[in-house]
Amino acid sequence: MYNHKNFNLSCKGLQGGKMKKILIIGSLNMDLVTMSQRHPKLGETIIGKSFFQIPGGKGGNQAVAIAKLGGDVTMFGCVGKDSYGDALIEGLKNNNVNIEFIKKGEKNTGIASIVVDENADNTIIVVPGANFEITIEDIDKNIDLIKDADIVLLQLEIPIDVVKYILEKSKEYNKVTMLNPAPAKKLSVDIIKNIDYLVPNETELELLSKMPTDSEEEVLAASKKLMGMGVKNLIVTMGKNGSIFVGEDKVVKVGIHRVKAVDPTAAGDSFIGGIIRMMAEGKKIEEAMEFGARVGAITVTKKGAQSSLPTWDEVINYKF
Repeated sequence: MYNHKNFNLSCKGLQGGKMKKILIIGSLNMDLVTMSQRHPKLGETIIGKSFFQIPGGKGGNQAVAIAKLGGDVTMFGCVGKDSYGDALIEGLKNNNVNIEFIKKGEKNTGIASIVVDENADNTIIVVPGANFEITIEDIDKNIDLIKDADIVLLQLEIPIDVVKYILEKSKEYNKVTMLNPAPAKKLSVDIIKNIDYLVPNETELELLSKMPTDSEEEVLAASKKLMGMGVKNLIVTMGKNGSIFVGEDKVVKVGIHRVKAVDPTAAGDSFIGGIIRMMAEGKKIEEAMEFGARVGAITVTKKGAQSSLPTWDEVINYKF
């Protein structure tokens, strides 16, 4: 277990190092968030407490998380020719994400309908819309994005054949690849073998490995199975039990920070953003995961997705 006390709060000076370039290819959604005392039962109508429209999508969330932490990040994705799409692009731009290569498709901008109850538990329904208009041809037309990047981050809210192709091209150009396999779906060996860092939660790990993940020992065994299929490293998020890194020669476990949770939306995305932000400066996995844990904890104390993501100074100065 990595001790939180070992984290150097004076690491503000880290920003002086050479920053690796991060490319995110993934989803951009407008989150329609309803705060409610509880979730409705099947066929039931209840009155909600409040409603928000907040920029989201796993790709967009991770891009903003990294940018707000001072990272050098470019976003490639697709939105619709509608007001939601315009708002998403503007939000990325305002948070210093490079938006030059975002495509406008023919379908509506992706939508996520989210209900958050008083216990900060959420349910989410995603309609991908324009996110599924990203094509292999788009990747070929913008191949310089991959060539110029150091780290390529993907999720599974765009077509799976495009994800496979991006991973292949990224490894062809010797880039570090990271995949957040959400929403959960089975992956072929052709995809798995090109992943340097796989970041699933326990449910996603169980689906991918076809093994139980109810205990830390089972998580380790399932991780080793995927490594046998070609994955280089895994970072598994385990909710209240923290996260665990499984590599060829070491295992690192990092706990969580106790905070008053308001909304868990984007917590996983911000955790990943924190990790990559530190990896971009060559920090050890222990430091990267601890920083990610701090970012994720702060995120759940606020409402919404991108609106809840903390800045570098917030993370360094936050008192747990």
